[in-house]
Amino acid sequence: MSDGIILKALSGFYYVDDGVQMVACRARGRFRHNGLTPLVGDRVSFTDLGDGAGALDAILPRRNEFYRPAVANIDLLVVVASGAIPVTAPFLIDRVVSIAEGRECEPVICLNKCDLDRAEALYQIYDKAGFPTLRVSAETGEGIETLRDIIAGKSCAFTGNSGVGKSSLLNALEPGFGIQTGEVSDKLGRGRHTTRHVELFRLSNGAVVADTPGFSSFDVDKMELCRPEALQSTFREFRPYLDQCRFQSCAHVKEKGCAVREAVKAGAIAPSRHASYVRLYEQAREVPEWKRR
Repeated sequence: MSDGIILKALSGFYYVDDGVQMVACRARGRFRHNGLTPLVGDRVSFTDLGDGAGALDAILPRRNEFYRPAVANIDLLVVVASGAIPVTAPFLIDRVVSIAEGRECEPVICLNKCDLDRAEALYQIYDKAGFPTLRVSAETGEGIETLRDIIAGKSCAFTGNSGVGKSSLLNALEPGFGIQTGEVSDKLGRGRHTTRHVELFRLSNGAVVADTPGFSSFDVDKMELCRPEALQSTFREFRPYLDQCRFQSCAHVKEKGCAVREAVKAGAIAPSRHASYVRLYEQAREVPEWKRR
């Protein structure tokens, strides 16, 4: 039995890198029986059956797990956004940032296409909230070296709405990958999906990076939600005010004496961030407990 990391999952096969070779593994029947789904990024034990084939025996303990993108053991979630076509709505960023924060995964806000639009409004929102926020351009190379330094030696996933240039950034970070990219439709204002599955790529700086299918405003509501009472802690700029509200059970939505709402009025918290929180809170309240992952 050997150990390795799943670098790709496709058509029922899990491609495991054990440091020497890539082994195409099938999951044993016990996985389905126990309701376990291996994810890209999982460290696993497997049996080498020879000729490049293998069988997954066990999933080793996970640091964290995500289901959109479907990856595990991620150190950094790089949220790629854009102020140019397609313009990224703050809510799309806030949703995945909240999920990352809830899984103890550091979000990095990466504003691509800055050669076309500096995305000043988005930069101010997330820099002020305390997130690593940088402007990059896959076209001109601006900010690529800074991004490369941030992700060095880390396990990362790139995500964002379609067309913002996730695959283009990976190609800029590691020339020679040649990951397929797609043009953005001016009419629709969004990109064609060019990444059909999740796959990890090893970079020369020691990073392991996942390029993942983009999400759109139509399917963002299918992403996993935490419980309403836990949501407040996934908005990091709320944390200094959480114990200052008049009521201990304050939901920070419309209650009187809410320190979070007062911080919004005072300009310490961006109104768009609070609006996203309220929207997520209301959505979380509507999810039955049995539907939560």
